[in-house]
Amino acid sequence: MLHIRDITYSVAGRPLFEGASADIPAGHKVGVVGRNGTGKTTLFRLIRGELALESGMIEVPRQARIGGVRQEVPSSETSLLDTVLAADEERAGLMAEAETTDDPTRIAEVQTRLADIDAWSAEARATQILRGLGFTQAEVAQPCSAFSGGWRMRVALAGVLFAAPDVLLLDEPTNYLDLEGALWLEDYLTRYPHTVIVISHDRGLLNRSVSSILHLEDRKLTLYQGAYDTFAKVRSARIAAKEAEIKKQEERRAHLQSFVDRFRAQATKAKQAQSRIKMIERMETITTPQEAALRRFTFPEPEELSPPIITTEGVSVGYGDRPVLSKLDLRIDQDDRIALLGRNGEGKSTLSKLLAARLEQMGGRITTSSKLRVGYFAQHQVDELRVEETPIDHLLRLRPGEAPGRARARLAGFGLGAEQAEMKVGSLSGGQKARLSLLIATLDAPHLLILDEPTNHLDIESRESLVEALTAYSGAVILVSHDMHLLSLVADRLWLVKEGRVAPFEGDLDEYRRMLLGREDKGPAKAPDKDRPKPQKPSREAILNLRSEVRKSEARVEKLSEMRDKLARKLADPALYEDARLGELEVWNRKYAEVMEAMERAESLWETALERLEKAEA
Repeated sequence: MLHIRDITYSVAGRPLFEGASADIPAGHKVGVVGRNGTGKTTLFRLIRGELALESGMIEVPRQARIGGVRQEVPSSETSLLDTVLAADEERAGLMAEAETTDDPTRIAEVQTRLADIDAWSAEARATQILRGLGFTQAEVAQPCSAFSGGWRMRVALAGVLFAAPDVLLLDEPTNYLDLEGALWLEDYLTRYPHTVIVISHDRGLLNRSVSSILHLEDRKLTLYQGAYDTFAKVRSARIAAKEAEIKKQEERRAHLQSFVDRFRAQATKAKQAQSRIKMIERMETITTPQEAALRRFTFPEPEELSPPIITTEGVSVGYGDRPVLSKLDLRIDQDDRIALLGRNGEGKSTLSKLLAARLEQMGGRITTSSKLRVGYFAQHQVDELRVEETPIDHLLRLRPGEAPGRARARLAGFGLGAEQAEMKVGSLSGGQKARLSLLIATLDAPHLLILDEPTNHLDIESRESLVEALTAYSGAVILVSHDMHLLSLVADRLWLVKEGRVAPFEGDLDEYRRMLLGREDKGPAKAPDKDRPKPQKPSREAILNLRSEVRKSEARVEKLSEMRDKLARKLADPALYEDARLGELEVWNRKYAEVMEAMERAESLWETALERLEKAEA
């Protein structure tokens, strides 16, 4: 078990932790969440012993190996496979010793240990991890120098996964992965045999790969049982209870103050007034947990164009004389919300550049609306901002005739306030730079907005705001993202980019996820033969039975909803969060998580029953 005991730590005089405590059982998968800048990465450095605590202690099990991705793998001529194999220092040392030692006893010990750690399957395991993170079989043998920094970060991640430390610390691991790599990592972490602690803003990962949430807020740590959605519901109930308590206290304070104001000057009531003044002074101020400021995105609205806004006929596109995509017959309307799916290297970014007119077609015909404006955001554009300029400088350079006040209003509409507007871009956080790049991409009110990994560096609140903005936006959207939550809420069409072609994907995102992880169904059922007799309509008795099943399912959901509400009210009790009752809190959190899981199953059964009834009555 990892024990964090009453830790206190400050940076430049600003406290990040004050008497913070948490216990993480061995083998648990824990997601760490909290606003940007609250100290999540600092917590990892404290666990690794890189920073000295001001007070308190962090106890890690004796001889436990702690591992994490700290920096990208250096550019070298060492192959990806050998780089990953070297990450397991024990195996590498034993393999080297097996080649050099002449001591028969030591040879036997080395060979026994190599067998214990399954050293002979190491190459296959390392290759499997590299393939899962997006490398091809041929690339596994290539040197690290052949890959960019982002790809070498994947190699570093592969190395720490292969080494399999007892405590695995991952800080935003999906930021440098595509959707396919992120889904593979989610699945891998659920099967990881040791403790995992992961900082992430990826709601999908936090719902599918962890069983607890460690929340950093108000310089304290609180461990919640259950995945992220459960945590969010429990915390919302707690905040609602706090707000009700604050309102009640304010009413009590106002009542006492009213008495004081009326009778303070009267001799007969002076003592009573003074006693009430003391009561007001003794009232402890109740505050709600810190809430991240709501930082919405405000996209300008484009005028409506006649459909379609883009069509392609037999188009091919690529680099030099090598086509990457060909025979593209596509149509995009202004109300489209399209997610591009496909493994890395299949051509998603190439298609995005073609549609954004950043890349010329090699053949075929592209027809666009004469007034079409396209906004394009790619993650590399964040790195292309001018670090010596301020956000105001960027906007005034792009709109030289615009008043500075108007530029500031635009920045405020993307969550960049007066202070950030005058800061050098080099001093902005990653999320603030991403907001500036999104503002620049939408500055001209585009009819088509192409977003390539827009959520990197954005926290959960910002991602939710982006979802709201894209939902309200009246232009077309094309998305490339590893954030399944974003794709599921925004996209209503899926295009699969595969083997040089682009075609609609008829399934949903869950089906695509199963396909990637090798657990797809055998395929859609074949269309019925026209000569085959039509199935008979269900009997009245069968329909009555289905209606009964629907009623029972609905009643089950209602009962579980009542249990959920009761537990939420229990968890909203502030007294439950006192140190003396933390054991009881864990029990109630576990019960809440169990009810939520049961409710999901019940709702699924209810939906299935409704569908069967609708088909029977059709």
